[in-house]
Amino acid sequence: MPNKFLMIHTSVLPDVFEKVLEVKELMKSGKVKEITEAVKIIGISRSTYYKYKDYVFAVSENLNSRKVIIALTLDHEPGTLSKILDKVAFYKGNILTINQEIPINNTANVNITFDMSSLNVELNEFLDEIRDMDHVIKLELVAMD
Repeated sequence: MPNKFLMIHTSVLPDVFEKVLEVKELMKSGKVKEITEAVKIIGISRSTYYKYKDYVFAVSENLNSRKVIIALTLDHEPGTLSKILDKVAFYKGNILTINQEIPINNTANVNITFDMSSLNVELNEFLDEIRDMDHVIKLELVAMD
């Protein structure tokens, strides 16, 4: 089953999801350095934070500059990254950064940050298309802003 993303008003969700976001914000702001300290301040367990941290994101109120970070594991095959970048451009995404590690054991890890404010396809569909491309071993949505 492909990953799906929903936008849900927080009033219908358990408050644990908002607390996970609060922990992330504390860490991002630099007010605390350790997860242990942040979860204690917010009032959730470390295990709860780790259970949800990769699945709960705040939707930016400024929809004109929505940024997405995806992490990919790719086969080390010529043209693979280029085809992914072509797909981003085809759907009107704007690449902001690309971080690629040196391939080890014939696989390469790549993080791509792009602006999706002009994306002309649903994010779920876009990510599924990339996930289904040849030589894409793994794709994860890291963050949205």
